[in-house]
Parts: sequence; C-alpha cells; structure tokens
Amino acid sequence: MRCPFCGHDDTQVKDSRSTEDGVAIRRRRVCSACTQRFTTVERVQLRELSVTKADGRRVPFDRDKLARSIRVALRKRPVPEERQERLVNGLVRQLEASGEQEISSHRIGQLAMDALREVDGVAYVRFTSVYRDFREVEAFSKILADMKPIPGETDIPSPDDSQETP
Repeated sequence: MRCPFCGHDDTQVKDSRSTEDGVAIRRRRVCSACTQRFTTVERVQLRELSVTKADGRRVPFDRDKLARSIRVALRKRPVPEERQERLVNGLVRQLEASGEQEISSHRIGQLAMDALREVDGVAYVRFTSVYRDFREVEAFSKILADMKPIPGETDIPSPDDSQETP
C-alpha cells in the first residue's frame, strides 16, 4: 500500500479491526519512510459494476459517490453515521446481488430514494429534488402529497400550540 503522505511503497499494518456491520476491515498503517499513520478500509467486491448514464455513457460504479449523495441528503438529520453506512452498504449489496454487471443510473437513484424514504422523509425529499432536478415548487408539492406518514414521525407543533402563559 502506497503512503498517501510521501508516496513510499512500504507501509506496515499496525492494527486490523472488522467494522461494526462486519462487511469491511479497517486497517491502521504506518509508513516506514515518513512514519505517518493512516487508515485503509478493505471491502469485499463481488464483481466490477458499471453504471449506464442517461446519455448512454458507461462509467465504473463509484461507491463513494453514492455514499456522498446519501450523506448530503441526511446532513443535519437525526440519523447516526453508523446507520448511514449500513444504508450505503445495503444499497451496494443490492446492486451486486442483482447479478447484473451494468446498472442504469436511474435504477441506482430509485433504490437510493426508496431507502431514504424509509429512513428519513426530509432526506428523501432532498435527494429526490436533486435527483429529479426539481425546478418548480409544484414538483415539491406533488412529492409531498404522494408521501404517506412514516410510523414514529410526529408533527412538529406550531408556535401557536405552545403551553406557555405570559
């Protein structure tokens, strides 16, 4: 493994641990040249996946791009980082288990929307608005009207509902 700091080829593994969900191994490494420490993550990859874009281009599947999109949608939402990682791992496993080597970007987007809808309604609307390129307020209204309440989510009280007395 090449050192990300100095580019030296000789690094040594100091510690290895399985991640909480058991689908990856985190390794702490140290560079023998500059003595900097860094972490690598090793995951099982069942097959090389490629993504077919709407314009017909084919690009390699990028797990990190999917993870970034999910994290942006969930930014400042009450969803722990471990839950976000499990969500991304689940999506990647679904894609790999499909048996297909080429997957449309539309299918990946739809799977992500479905998963986010189950996790957090606000994140679902955020992701969907970017994915479907909403340009008008009516698009938001339609998607909100189509959403059914998620069990466990409660209405936020309005300021008029407060129990405070002057």
